[in-house]
Amino acid sequence: MKQLLLIEDDPKIAEIERDYLEANGFSVTHIADGKDGLAHALEKDYALILLDVMLPRLDGFSICRAIRREKETPILMVTARQEEIDILRGLGMGANDYIMKPFNPNELVARVRAHIERYEKLTGRAEAARAICIGALKIEPDTYRVFVAGKEVRLARRAFELLCFLAENPNHVFDRETLFEKVWGCDAMGDNATVMVHINRIREKIEKDPAHPVYIETVRGAGYRFRK
Repeated sequence: MKQLLLIEDDPKIAEIERDYLEANGFSVTHIADGKDGLAHALEKDYALILLDVMLPRLDGFSICRAIRREKETPILMVTARQEEIDILRGLGMGANDYIMKPFNPNELVARVRAHIERYEKLTGRAEAARAICIGALKIEPDTYRVFVAGKEVRLARRAFELLCFLAENPNHVFDRETLFEKVWGCDAMGDNATVMVHINRIREKIEKDPAHPVYIETVRGAGYRFRK
């Protein structure tokens, strides 16, 4: 799953961007503050950074310039500023592309995909589509698809991410607290019972007999383990 960084202080625009990108198989980290956004951009490796220009504490131009001193990560600037000088300034500081608000969310997704693919080809990082295959189960992490005995089954996004995390870490026992943190995030609202509910939903979709699961095993008093 491609990891994106979204630095945007408008909550409504950020929600639209995040929803469309996550619906298309991306994982999005949203930061609303310029300085915090720059810290995340430099600390972690992202497939692409979506960067607003007008931000609290540090503007997008300064962020772009600082990132380019250390990284070649694709940067897509998303802004309401339409003056040609601003566009040229952003591109001159190393941004790969510019998209104006209001924008078509589908166009945004298309541009994100195109820039990631171009960057991966240029840097030799392009990978063949991954698939996790265990018995009759096939999981495609990059496309959010799951197949059982060749037949596709539908999982909600969080259920898919939980299944994917367990399948990518087979034979390890994870308690509910750890799974909630890994899949929902430290700041997510909810409780650990959410994990149990999602595990049961996953079993209903992928197990021949959910009462006697083959793939996701309950380890009494410890948590869950994906058996491989």
